[in-house]
Amino acid sequence: MKYLLFITLFISGCTGSSMSVKQNLYLDLTKFFSKEIAKLEKLEPYVRKTVSRNGLQETKSLNNINWKSELSLFIESDINKSAWKNSYKITSNKNEVTYTALDSGLRTKRILITRSPEGMVEKVLIVNKISNMLYESTEELLYITDSIYTIGKQQHVILVGNNDYKITGVF
Repeated sequence: MKYLLFITLFISGCTGSSMSVKQNLYLDLTKFFSKEIAKLEKLEPYVRKTVSRNGLQETKSLNNINWKSELSLFIESDINKSAWKNSYKITSNKNEVTYTALDSGLRTKRILITRSPEGMVEKVLIVNKISNMLYESTEELLYITDSIYTIGKQQHVILVGNNDYKITGVF
């Protein structure tokens, strides 16, 4: 009886430890942008930020940006969820990898990653889309390392109409 208990505990212990190792199939956007946020918080770069809504725009120079909030949509677009393991088609060439949604119900439709010849991420382009009977929203998110980020959003809401938003930060 002791041996049976020992073997059971040993096998369950081994199974639990191998299951706790997370293997990401796609680029880990959460990890990448968390590192970028930490870097930007430390550097506190001045950013020329332009915000526009339906063609009206305002531009300011700032260096006290809440980067976690500013780049949250990029992190929310991370596709490394176990349920989505086979939900994206991966195509790549020398310096680019594209993840394209195979399921039309997924919010994140496409992610394009461009890397430098040294393998560092230079650019992340994300396209998100949500659509139902009352509401349609498309987001295009662009992040170019140490340079610029843009967040564009087009919305169409039944009975309310269309809205276009765009945030551009140049640093």
